[in-house]
Amino acid sequence: MWIDDAFPGLGLGAYNVTSDPSEDYNCIAWAAGDQSRWWSHAAGYYWPNANRTPLVESLVDVFTGLGYEVCEGAILEVGFERIALYALGPLWKHAARQLPTGLWTSKLGMDEDIQHTTPETLCGDRYGTLHCIMRRQRT
Repeated sequence: MWIDDAFPGLGLGAYNVTSDPSEDYNCIAWAAGDQSRWWSHAAGYYWPNANRTPLVESLVDVFTGLGYEVCEGAILEVGFERIALYALGPLWKHAARQLPTGLWTSKLGMDEDIQHTTPETLCGDRYGTLHCIMRRQRT
């Protein structure tokens, strides 16, 4: 399967596919809880209250505007929801969201959504490194 080739950390049953492919939304929208539109700094796409740049700091600003703050660790914490932001060098590449179960969920571009065990399983050539974890109080 292409996922195993693109994300070596997802081998050995470390993920489950949870949706069909969709071009309606991307990983940033999915992490923010929006399945209705594509979020991107590029012109013509939705990008809330942040500089329209591909720099990971702009993505941090997007989620700060949604009430998130940078925090330590990816542990499940009662009353909070967490996201993980990924960067390849100075550029943002991906966002994932922690589920109430403690598992993580990601939208893989125009492809499917998956559940994975940790945010680190997506680190590698495609999404780069884990830039930061952010949290906000669950509503």
